[in-house]
Amino acid sequence: FPTAAQAKKSVHLINYKNVVLDMENSTVFLKKKGMRIGFGGIGKGYAAEKAKAVLLKKGINSGIVNAAGDLTAFGFLPNGDPWRIGIANPDKPQDIFSSMAISNMAVATSGNYEKVAVINGREYSHTIDPRTGFPVHGIRSVTIISPNAEIADALATPVMVMGIETGLSMINQMIGVECVIIDQNNRLHASKNINLIKSK
Repeated sequence: FPTAAQAKKSVHLINYKNVVLDMENSTVFLKKKGMRIGFGGIGKGYAAEKAKAVLLKKGINSGIVNAAGDLTAFGFLPNGDPWRIGIANPDKPQDIFSSMAISNMAVATSGNYEKVAVINGREYSHTIDPRTGFPVHGIRSVTIISPNAEIADALATPVMVMGIETGLSMINQMIGVECVIIDQNNRLHASKNINLIKSK
């Protein structure tokens, strides 16, 4: 297990200020040797939106595009009802923890329950806090509801890193974006416009 100094050093290249975009020449330059860019944070949401655009262009006015859990739903079911989307149970990902009805909205979830390492009896997730270099803790999953799957995908992991209070505060300042968080004790936390209904 790394020391605090080793963990901090491992994330020293993370800095958006070292990414230089040249719009005129359509190029990207990374200032520091060893830097890389990946699309894991927005790739699935982007793909879902592009697939939805193709379907709409072909005249399909209702459906769900699911890109490995990040999805966009448009239109309604044949009976006029909205689509019902499930949030996975962190203890049994094949089961539903909670659900919601949506239409013309997108949902993306970041979770810390499928990719974990157990060291000295403690679980560590794959989501790394760029401030410390250590895995985030305290949150098991973050689900973002937004009109756009790419935006939802891009917000889910940052909220997980920020933590419950700061993450919900940020989401509550955004128009048209909502959030459901499952904490390490399987308690639900939600942004201000989400109405949580307790099951009987």
